[in-house]
Amino acid sequence: MNEFLQSIIDRDPAAKSKLSLILTYPGIKAVFFHKIANFFYLAKIDLAARFISQLSRFLTGIEIHPGAKIGKNLFIDHGMGVVIGETSEIGDNVTIYHMVTLGGISPSIDSNNQRKIKRHPTLMDNVIIGSGAQILGPVIIGKNAKVGANAVVIKDVPDNAVMIGIPAKNVGTTSGEFKPYAVTEDSKKDN
Repeated sequence: MNEFLQSIIDRDPAAKSKLSLILTYPGIKAVFFHKIANFFYLAKIDLAARFISQLSRFLTGIEIHPGAKIGKNLFIDHGMGVVIGETSEIGDNVTIYHMVTLGGISPSIDSNNQRKIKRHPTLMDNVIIGSGAQILGPVIIGKNAKVGANAVVIKDVPDNAVMIGIPAKNVGTTSGEFKPYAVTEDSKKDN
């Protein structure tokens, strides 16, 4: 827990203390509730898992399906409107800003053929997803990649890429150093 809270202080200049993080950051509460919901999901007690995830959604504005796999130190900053789908996989030290969707692209018809298949994104370690970005389908976002605000990603993203636009295009590479908001001075140039 201490490492998790410190990782947020390291990434958020507004974070003042670990106590304030616990009491006031909805992303921390959502990750905590997800750990409980995921326990019930893995135990195949689906109703309890979904109930806990929906309670978390009500309290935090963040919806994480109990089946999503989440690595260590996930930081959901601001959080309102974040949706993380059932087969999403999130690596370590990932930062996600508000209004982000890690969603599927399959239509809601013929649901039985879509069960137990990968439908949602995989985010590798140290990824930053800017506010409003939509990552759709079973795509892979490579290590250290940054996805800018409101980008729509529908194809795999290589390691260290900076992606912006609709559909998202690679506009450069990142050093891997954490810089908030997923956009650098170089990526703001017209491409």
